[in-house]
Amino acid sequence: MRTAGVVVRQQVWIDGHPVDGLIGTSLVVQIDGFAHHGTAADRRRDIAADARLTVRGYVVLRFDYQQILFDWNRVLDTVLTAMAQGAHRRRVQSRV
Repeated sequence: MRTAGVVVRQQVWIDGHPVDGLIGTSLVVQIDGFAHHGTAADRRRDIAADARLTVRGYVVLRFDYQQILFDWNRVLDTVLTAMAQGAHRRRVQSRV
């Protein structure tokens, strides 16, 4: 991201939970590791976290290990497209 001029703050706490990356005020980037969703409970937890963030005004982009390593250009294009649409400058609520 840095080489594209995108400033990402890492491990920012929002609503009592850390997010992998925050761009601007409202664009959340979550990165799932190679074996991240080992159980259905793990997946449900992430779905609930994404929903909590979304209703507060955040835009959540979630990518997995394979996308980051082997499809980086598409990941970067997705982030840059979201930024071009203003996803990183949205007004967010401090509480739902």
